[in-house]
Amino acid sequence: MENSMEFQFATLADFLAMGGHGSYVWASYAVTIAALLALAIYPALRRRQLRRELLRQQRIELRRQVKRTEIAEPA
Repeated sequence: MENSMEFQFATLADFLAMGGHGSYVWASYAVTIAALLALAIYPALRRRQLRRELLRQQRIELRRQVKRTEIAEPA
C-alpha cells in the first residue's frame, strides 16, 4: 500500500478560490477570528474602564469627606 499525499488544489490561487466558494470560506474565517479577538479583548478593556470609574468615584467621595470635615471643624 502506497502512502502518498495528494493535494486537493493544484495552485495557491486554486486553494484561495476553493472551487468558487473561497470568498465565503475566507469571510467566515475572518468573522470568526474577529469575534474571538473581541471576546478576548473586550473584558480587558471593560475592566480598565471600570477601574478608572471606581478610582474616580473614590476621589469624589474623598473630596466630599474632606469638605464635610472642614465644615464640621471650623478653624
